Amino acid sequence: MPLNVFYGGTFDPIHLGHLAVASAAHEVLQSTIHFLPSADPPHRPATSACAVDRANMVELAIVGNPRFVCDRRELFRHGKSYSVDTLRSLRKELGEQAPIVWVIGMDSFLGLASWHHWQQLFALCHFVVAPRPEHNLQQVDAELQVAIVGRWAESVRELKSQPAGSLFLLPMKQRDDSATRIRLNFEQGRPDNIHLPASVAEYIKIHQLYTSGV
Repeated sequence: MPLNVFYGGTFDPIHLGHLAVASAAHEVLQSTIHFLPSADPPHRPATSACAVDRANMVELAIVGNPRFVCDRRELFRHGKSYSVDTLRSLRKELGEQAPIVWVIGMDSFLGLASWHHWQQLFALCHFVVAPRPEHNLQQVDAELQVAIVGRWAESVRELKSQPAGSLFLLPMKQRDDSATRIRLNFEQGRPDNIHLPASVAEYIKIHQLYTSGV
């Protein structure tokens, strides 16, 4: 069965590293990548840009690229943006047998046990984990380690053969792009355009985003 691939995150702002992950996921999974900006993420500090601005920047970054789509569903839901709720809605929409993939950076994956009803996620999706500098599986805590035993898939075919429950390491070169560093550079009056799509850098300039706070 074809894979339904979603790439969640705050994208605050979306940068070239995010696009590199999405490109690698498309190449390996041979599926459209649905960027899914979080509206109100509960497991991390408040975003610097509002949800609409972040989604707008995603749209600008992927315009004209048929491999990518922006899914704004979390912006239309009240309350915290719990991934488990998003995945439940996707499962209801796509059906019980549809393979659903959630693309996630290694840094976020290591904190999975802090997510709302995180253990239920394995029944709702597969996780495709993208490498991140200074983060690796040796850093997995004991609780998550128990949950992921026996879940690692060696091929995309394994992901396609079942609707959820597997993990897969995304083969790609690590990148050190950092949204936190980009925001800090803007705050300090040093626009970090080198790590941004030109359209996103222009949007940040026009709307005067990241001029204070990180």
